[in-house]
Amino acid sequence: MSTAPDPYRPVRRMRARDRRESHRVSTPLELFFDLCFVVAIAQAGRELAHALAEGHYAAALTGYATAFFAVWWAWMNFTWFASAYDVDDVPYRLTTLVQITGVLVLAAGVPRIFEDRDLVLGVAGYVLMRLAMVTQWLRAARGESGPARTCALRYAVGISVVQVFWVVLLFLPHGTQGPLFPLGVLVELAVPVWAEKDNQTPWHRHHIVERYGLFTIIVLGETVAAATVAVQAALDEHRAVAELLPIAAGGLLICFGAWWIYFADDSHDHLRDNRQALPWGYGHYLVFASAAAVGAGLEVAAEHAVGTAHLSARAASAAVTIPTALFLVTVWALHSRHHKRGAAQAVLPLAALSVLAATLAGESAVLIAGLLVALAVATGLILSAKRS
Repeated sequence: MSTAPDPYRPVRRMRARDRRESHRVSTPLELFFDLCFVVAIAQAGRELAHALAEGHYAAALTGYATAFFAVWWAWMNFTWFASAYDVDDVPYRLTTLVQITGVLVLAAGVPRIFEDRDLVLGVAGYVLMRLAMVTQWLRAARGESGPARTCALRYAVGISVVQVFWVVLLFLPHGTQGPLFPLGVLVELAVPVWAEKDNQTPWHRHHIVERYGLFTIIVLGETVAAATVAVQAALDEHRAVAELLPIAAGGLLICFGAWWIYFADDSHDHLRDNRQALPWGYGHYLVFASAAAVGAGLEVAAEHAVGTAHLSARAASAAVTIPTALFLVTVWALHSRHHKRGAAQAVLPLAALSVLAATLAGESAVLIAGLLVALAVATGLILSAKRS
């Protein structure tokens, strides 16, 4: 029997939903949540592109990893919580809107993270999102009993403690913030492991796979949009059609191929408990981050093609080929290797290595990388057809 929430009840008791619930799909609120989070991802991608184009590689990678972790972790925590406890009543909706407000504040602070390593606005937005999540877990604890209640309270306590750490970090000298930041990340990642060690929250595996898939689509869409704007701006200012056309073609092939490869296999059969779900969910940091970074790399490649980027041709190409290869390897590790047999297992790892090698082609690298991704898709289809 379905335990879907009744949207006409303004306040409901928050109890766990049935893991066997049929026809469980993403709600309009969840989709709105995703779209607002992509605002922060777009900001991080733009700042990454600008920093790379200026040749500030260390600042680019550090700033991007920092900003993207904050966005991804807040999104991931809400997604798994909603899969287990979404009651879709007025308090739930209002609390979720507070989280959306937090990500918009974080998005406004992303440029400061890159330019001045100023974490104040970013941390303020992040803490706002996370404290809203604490109220959700406390509400879940009121509606539960036994191990489920203990699990919810552990989440509330663990998240709260880490937020204190982030606030304290703001008052420390800049020289100590960088080394201490990974410690905060590790503690954040450890909270779900600790909270669920005696009780697994009843997330719905079909719902989770759909949520991750939809967010992947949105991130890839933002990548296409960012690359389109970059190519259009370069054309308007420099009319360099011959230089930009290979980048546009290669970028489209990469994005189309990334979509095809991600959705070639269904992961819900693999997600049966937390032993599979935690690595799968955590691993998507690299899937989302690399997909968004491809868009930033295409911006850098377009700027280099018209002579406005301060880096070499190989460095500009690497801004595209490295995240593309990372995407291919991560999707293989999380999805494809559980479904492929025989020679098909080697397609994506070999494609990733080939894409990395294409970096040496310099200005032609983006187009070659796109063709290699398309070849990987075609090879996978041929091998699947032979096996069937």
